[in-house]
Amino acid sequence: MNNCTLVVLLLFVSSLFSCSNKSEVISPELKNITESVYASGFIKSENQYEVQGKVNGPIEKVFVEEGSLVKKGDPIFQLDNENTKIATENARLASVAADFSVNENKLLDAENAIALAKKKLTNDSLLYLRQKKLWSKSIGTKVTLEKRQLDYENAKLNLATARTNYEEVKRQLELQSEQSKNNLEIAKLLENDYVIKSEVDGRVYKVNREEGDLINGSEAAAVIGGADFLIELNIDEFDRVKVNKGQRVFIRMDSYQSQVFEAEIISIDPMMNSRTRSFQAEAKFIKRPAQLFPNLTVEASILIQTKEKVLTIPRNYLFNDSSVILEGGEVRTVSTGLMDYDLVEIENGIDGNTRIELPE
Repeated sequence: MNNCTLVVLLLFVSSLFSCSNKSEVISPELKNITESVYASGFIKSENQYEVQGKVNGPIEKVFVEEGSLVKKGDPIFQLDNENTKIATENARLASVAADFSVNENKLLDAENAIALAKKKLTNDSLLYLRQKKLWSKSIGTKVTLEKRQLDYENAKLNLATARTNYEEVKRQLELQSEQSKNNLEIAKLLENDYVIKSEVDGRVYKVNREEGDLINGSEAAAVIGGADFLIELNIDEFDRVKVNKGQRVFIRMDSYQSQVFEAEIISIDPMMNSRTRSFQAEAKFIKRPAQLFPNLTVEASILIQTKEKVLTIPRNYLFNDSSVILEGGEVRTVSTGLMDYDLVEIENGIDGNTRIELPE
């Protein structure tokens, strides 16, 4: 290889090396840009809740199947409640025995005691008055007069006691009657606790227990919800101030692959979940998919604001979040506005004719 050929080859290699190390250079462009907040979540049926028992016990009967429709108050599970049935029957018998009408004879005895006390008072009063008249005429003895007076005073006391006794017997009978009725109602309520009923009109989406299985208060025995569906989203605490009721949400689900569905924020919990450091929000489909099921996972973009035909550059051309590198290597500070996943709005610092390089 002669010297001339070697020089040409070296110049060609140098040129290739120089071109390969030259940074990509672009100019800002006018484009539409949208700011949005990412959120993850899942689908749930409206008024969805987990069925749990108020009491623990084995299931005697299951009244529903997955997919069946129920009305509020319809039975879902019957628990074994033989002991409570016995307790209810005992309460019923006690209620019958303590009923006021059954024990009115006790009140009648107290009334008769008052009547006798009145007669005794009337008789002792007459004897006392007669003895006083005789004594005023110096007939009889003082001892006899004092005895008649004492009998009269005792008769008044006995009548007051009889009346007090009557009121006490009446009060006790009424109290016992009402208490026994209340005890019967409590026993019935306790017995009703062994029938687990639906709290809403809706559909049974899941049945987790069979006959013979144990129901406890810590695990869901079934899942019931309404026919309509909501989207439950978790909003990061850093994004909460940007999200408000009424904002549009674009939903993607693995079940529908590339399809995008539109929804709207309808509520946001005012308190942050301290464990997840997020706020829970609910959205409702504007136009829902043909089929939905509880617990489908979703990814959401919550639309915050949109600007049309603003000066933008790709986000990867932004240097240190506030600067760009001009063609030739000069670093210039810029003011930015909206950002999305790909673009960033440039408010000032450069214009549409400025050439900028991709940072290394």
